[in-house]
Amino acid sequence: MRIDIITVLPEMLEGFVNESILARAQKKGLAEIHLHNLRDYTSDKWRRVDDYPYGGFAGMVMQCEPIDRAISALKAERDYDDVIYVTPDGERFDQKIANGMSLQKNLIILCGHYKGIDQRIREHLITREISVGDYVLTGGELAAACIADAVVRLVPGVISDDQSALSDCFQDDLLAAPIYTRPAEYKGWRVPDILLSGNEAKIKQWEMDQAMERTKRLRPDLLKK
Repeated sequence: MRIDIITVLPEMLEGFVNESILARAQKKGLAEIHLHNLRDYTSDKWRRVDDYPYGGFAGMVMQCEPIDRAISALKAERDYDDVIYVTPDGERFDQKIANGMSLQKNLIILCGHYKGIDQRIREHLITREISVGDYVLTGGELAAACIADAVVRLVPGVISDDQSALSDCFQDDLLAAPIYTRPAEYKGWRVPDILLSGNEAKIKQWEMDQAMERTKRLRPDLLKK
């Protein structure tokens, strides 16, 4: 898949998209992540992308023209499944949305900044609005990074053990069971005996029981979906 991220701060994302799982995905040719500096699409000699809002409201607003130019330039090169705007008032991003997006081919993610973007862009160019939580960040770069990471790691072949991604928290609206590794005992703290038994059926049942118990205790809202 290919993800194009439009931002006024590409340097903020450069290190992130070129490390760890995202770097591995790109080296394997399973994903492409391209950063585009919105200021490159201005017609203003000062490369301004914002202006004061009509109506006398507080803050600054990202203008239509540079965003339209950036999106239009990308869409002239290929078709996109979605043009996503990351915004606090979008739909709440979750594992199910990440799963669906991982099956798509080309995505644009627009990072907001300042007070947000001109509403006309949202009405005419954006196809999906996504929030990573009920709080406000300085810009959409961190949200775009979260989305890219959550989606790309699900692309088949990115993680060596595909089953690992399928057993993550939230895949079945449950939190994951506790996990342990060697040694079996450390400072008197023991790994549950069931995990050392080799009894696959009982281990699977233990895993399900633990996932259910943790979900009821920590995130009961997940069980109401």
